[in-house]
Amino acid sequence: MTSPKLILILSENWTLVPPSDLRSLVRIAVDAEDAGFDAVMVSEHVVLGPSSGAAGLPDNPRDYALPDNQDPRTPWPSSLLLLAAVAAATERVRLVAGAVIPPLRHPLLLAKELATLDLLSEGRLVVQPTVSWHRDEYEALGVPYEERGARLDEHLAAWRRAWGASPASFEGRHYRFTDVFVEPKPVRSEGPPLWFGGTRLHDRLLRRLVDHGSGFNPLGPPTSDDLVRLRSAMAEAGRSMDELEMVAAVGAVCRDIVARVSAMTA
Repeated sequence: MTSPKLILILSENWTLVPPSDLRSLVRIAVDAEDAGFDAVMVSEHVVLGPSSGAAGLPDNPRDYALPDNQDPRTPWPSSLLLLAAVAAATERVRLVAGAVIPPLRHPLLLAKELATLDLLSEGRLVVQPTVSWHRDEYEALGVPYEERGARLDEHLAAWRRAWGASPASFEGRHYRFTDVFVEPKPVRSEGPPLWFGGTRLHDRLLRRLVDHGSGFNPLGPPTSDDLVRLRSAMAEAGRSMDELEMVAAVGAVCRDIVARVSAMTA
């Protein structure tokens, strides 16, 4: 049996350092590499709106960021820029750009940014594209929230064209380009590995995993029925479940320490 690989999620450490001291997060990533972690993950938001904490904020501000439980004042630095700094300071650890929200960008711009980061890290980049849950974010950037799934699917198809032979062309409902030269190319001709996840294995997510996926990172444990569906769909496409990295999140929070520190600072 293959030993599990550990990923340190830096996004949930925003409250551990002041927003002005992002270099501390780079040092934490270096420490994670030295400690034997396989990867570090940084997620993103471009902006948050008033509804980001609609479900109520967690008692412990360092708990995992979930939909509708996020303080809109929480700083979310650019994940790709932060990972570029981590790439320059490390040699082995993989860089997981988690919860990248492609519909908020043009696919050519994001394809270039991801390819550049992949080259800087010498092929250590992993990308988890998602559509996000936060309507306020889409409205602030002028992107129709209801189109986010279709736009993500067009990104995935457009990246393949952009990372392939130049000149590249693509014709979609939301994005199109003709005879463009997108340089530089990523380390692999197919681009960096792509992980997918979400709160449930809906049909579109299943199709993205089968067509593009190198890893499955669900938000919470998948059901046995989900795994049966995924295994069947992979087999129908001539793929094996062994081709997917299975990713799971675990928390490490000592409630007693949290309570004691809260009492000391009350």
